Amino acid sequence: MGRAAEMIGTTPAFLRALGEAKLIVPLRSEGGHRRYSRYQLRLAARARELVDTGTPIDAACRIIVLEDQLQEAQRLNEQIRQGAQASPA
Repeated sequence: MGRAAEMIGTTPAFLRALGEAKLIVPLRSEGGHRRYSRYQLRLAARARELVDTGTPIDAACRIIVLEDQLQEAQRLNEQIRQGAQASPA
């Protein structure tokens, strides 16, 4: 956890807070250490950016979830659009 916090420029307590808010749920090693994926670290870094600008942590987590949902919806829309263009009318 300390290494992950160091990588994104925050504290282990901040990462624990993100876990409590259910934004990121790290895997655990056999020894009980938290293991974060690159995706989770990107989310944590984004949360840190928002919190650093004055956004409360719970609001930052909600913003990140909505941003992620929007990105996925845009990706699906693009797939559908490309599929419609490839199909003869």
